[in-house]
Amino acid sequence: MRKYVLILFLAAGFFIFQQPAWSQPIPVPNIDLTVNQSNSPSQVVDSVKLLVMLTLLSFIPAFLMMMTSFTRIIVVLSFLRSAMGTQQAPPNQVLIGLALFLTIFVMAPVYQDINEHAIKPYLASEMNQETAIESASKPLRSFMLKQTREKDIALMVEASKIESPQNADVLPLTVVVPAFIISELKTAFQIGFLLYVPFLIIDMVVASILMSVGMFMLPPVMVSLPFKLLLFVMVDGWYLVVKSLLESFH
Repeated sequence: MRKYVLILFLAAGFFIFQQPAWSQPIPVPNIDLTVNQSNSPSQVVDSVKLLVMLTLLSFIPAFLMMMTSFTRIIVVLSFLRSAMGTQQAPPNQVLIGLALFLTIFVMAPVYQDINEHAIKPYLASEMNQETAIESASKPLRSFMLKQTREKDIALMVEASKIESPQNADVLPLTVVVPAFIISELKTAFQIGFLLYVPFLIIDMVVASILMSVGMFMLPPVMVSLPFKLLLFVMVDGWYLVVKSLLESFH
């Protein structure tokens, strides 16, 4: 007992004598945001441009979803999960993560082009902000136009009441982006329909067998789900779906 009491007093003394060393202030960086008088109007313009750029950063999720391959991929994966009837497997986090990484893979050449012809020259002060934005929009516009149907582009051009250009490369992004989204949704629904067909056939066969043997109270979905999973695993479904998605952008 005396041994434990001695250890307790030694530990208390250690904490007491070490307290002054721990109480010394730790240096931290000082962050100061101040508003001062400018010496020239150009400084005010640069500050306003910085504020606008920081505001535009909040629209990055919308740009990622609507101006890339993300829309088609996530819609197709959602259709696949619904066709299999697995409810929340895979969960939404897994599907969104897979869609994000596939989007990065598909859009990598476009991003590299933007980096080489817009971001690097702008950071090196070889072009101004307006020229950099125009240079960055060209590869993105080319990608979207390649995946967009002429019918959808014509619809947006007619709705915007602008003169139809001879070359689609000069169309503004306000026209290209909605047309691209409509085309992506149509393509995704077409792929989703093709994914539904084999699983629907399995559901119909299982329902017919259950009705023929008089098992009306047993839900066909409970019986068909293992067969759909078995079929999907046997044909290596994830490989085929991802391969089809990647090839659909070429």
